[in-house]
Amino acid sequence: MNRITEKRQLSADVFRMTFEAPYIAEARRPGQFIIIQLDDDFGERIPLTIADADSDAGTITIIFQAVGKTTINLSTLDAGNSIANVLGPLGTPTHVEQWGTAVCVGGGIGVAPLHPIVQAVKQAGNKVITIMGARNRDLLILEEEMRRWSDEVIVCTDDGSYGRKDLVTAPLKELCEAGTPDIVFAIGPPIMMKFAAETTRPYEVRTMVSLNTIMVDGTGMCGGCRVTVGGETKFVCVDGPEFDGHLVDFENMISRQRAYVKQESGAREQCFIGLKQEDER
Repeated sequence: MNRITEKRQLSADVFRMTFEAPYIAEARRPGQFIIIQLDDDFGERIPLTIADADSDAGTITIIFQAVGKTTINLSTLDAGNSIANVLGPLGTPTHVEQWGTAVCVGGGIGVAPLHPIVQAVKQAGNKVITIMGARNRDLLILEEEMRRWSDEVIVCTDDGSYGRKDLVTAPLKELCEAGTPDIVFAIGPPIMMKFAAETTRPYEVRTMVSLNTIMVDGTGMCGGCRVTVGGETKFVCVDGPEFDGHLVDFENMISRQRAYVKQESGAREQCFIGLKQEDER
């Protein structure tokens, strides 16, 4: 059992949670993730990126959006409660070297997995320009943390309530036109990563994206997380989660992500009904 030590709500449905996982905290590297299961029976197993870790305290931190049955149930837990099963660290760590200037683009909840990458890239001696995007100011997360590790931060909001009223691809294109990036990391919704990769493609700037697909075991056996990269089948859990964005077949990936929309909606509705009934008792 992994005891929760801290929980904070960052926005309407986004939560930051820290819990005990000493071996994972010691072994984790930027870009890696965990799989959690809330109970010991037949609960859903979901992948979540490690947003931060403290090896001295033996804790790891996740940031998640309560959008499905399991993440909604996870959001109801508080400090002192425990998570039954935590598996990790999983996936191939981010390759980090001294490139020169790295532009790191995070959209929405994608800013969370970008955070440890920004840290590592900066510590490797690179100049870091971070572009953060959200629908509005209230949904922006980790701005203070990103400013701590970045040489420059550009904030974009869809409604213009904070920073630039733009999509993250607008300042990314401007930087590419100026010849600034030596490498780009882009993490966010699939459609955002797709267009970030298309933005950098004409300038031949290497662009790494982190994919968050349907996943069950996290060891490459189930095949649920398969994606097409450069015409070859890859498994996000073991070959990724990071891939060259110019080679990812995003259309195929997005199509596969929608395979269980009906079931997910039904499970979410039943979850809300169950929570309401508990409140009424």
